[in-house]
Amino acid sequence: MNFFKKAYCRTSQAIFKFAIPFLPYTSPKISEKVTDIPLLLEGRTALIITDKSIKELHLTDPLEESLKAAGIDYALYDGTVPNPTVANVEEAVRIYRENNCSAIIGFGGGSPIDCAKITGAVIARPKRDIRKFKGVFRVMRKLPFLIAVPTTAGTGSETTASALVTDGETHSKFPINDLFLIPDVAILDRDLTLSLPPRITSTTGMDALTHAVEAFIGRSTVRSTREDAKRAVRLIFENLEKAYANGNDPEARKNMLYASFYAGRAFAKSYVGYCHAVAHSLGGKYNIPHGLANAVLLPYVLDAYGDSVYKKLKKLAVYGGICGEEISDKEGAEIFIKHIREMNARMGIPTTLQGIKKEDIKKLAVIAEKEANPFYPVPRLFTAEELETFYYDLLEENK
Repeated sequence: MNFFKKAYCRTSQAIFKFAIPFLPYTSPKISEKVTDIPLLLEGRTALIITDKSIKELHLTDPLEESLKAAGIDYALYDGTVPNPTVANVEEAVRIYRENNCSAIIGFGGGSPIDCAKITGAVIARPKRDIRKFKGVFRVMRKLPFLIAVPTTAGTGSETTASALVTDGETHSKFPINDLFLIPDVAILDRDLTLSLPPRITSTTGMDALTHAVEAFIGRSTVRSTREDAKRAVRLIFENLEKAYANGNDPEARKNMLYASFYAGRAFAKSYVGYCHAVAHSLGGKYNIPHGLANAVLLPYVLDAYGDSVYKKLKKLAVYGGICGEEISDKEGAEIFIKHIREMNARMGIPTTLQGIKKEDIKKLAVIAEKEANPFYPVPRLFTAEELETFYYDLLEENK
């Protein structure tokens, strides 16, 4: 990267880091039972935003039954797709208005919760096109009362100030970042995650790990985000494979929900890095699940950062209980990256991704570079040309 662009990126990041302590970040109120929601709504009519698989698994039944018992009106939209689209949001907004709702419940993985956040943004700013929310601080208005009910332990959407949406016309995914997107309440109900299949458990768990790691190794950390990231890493190392092996382990499920929450709270303030930028481009182009893309990419990206992350990765390795203080920073970092690869292997996560086309790589790398630079406070800056390496790493034919 040339000197002037590097200076621009680092200056922008330094300004953002300076501003972090002065920004009015909030943390959602936590409840551990979905049946607490009627009391939280205080009579508001709610729109439940979910997806068809959640509905078919009857996971919303306890919520719907408790709302009916409390005499609270509600509407339901279950059309959210993986990597929610502008069309999903527009349909949810229509249902919200038709039913005179005054609260929104995002129920599911990251996609329904992101859809719920952006639906709230459109309700708050009805004259603004969804695409105009792209970037940072473009909502700037209080959303309707928002409750997030995660049914996976990974995205951290229940506590973050960000959401992702895919433009169906251009097939590009773009982030929306605004403090008003932080939900008012997060429901961390372990019972909702007991039915998660192993594949979803593993990839969403590694997604949470990616959030924690990228927040910790970045250049915009503050004490609270470092503590949240470390806490998340330890919980994931201690509980993810237990939850993967035994989906009905209630303690592991509860701990993974809290790990996801802490990791989300860490990156809400300290941001993520190139792993996410590349994963977002893959999700937008090929609809590759975000957690899977992050899980596969993470060790490649950490390797590429080289000595810029040795010290911090060793700290995470020590805190996560996989090495001691006596070894060098480089050895600690290598142990940490190796541990991630071994976790992936034990949980059946591949080292490559299907569907990536060579002819798309240059354009995808440009999209990732534009997302990340200048605001992602990465430990080492990469150009679009350098980011192309990660896409080639994921090609099956190169293995």
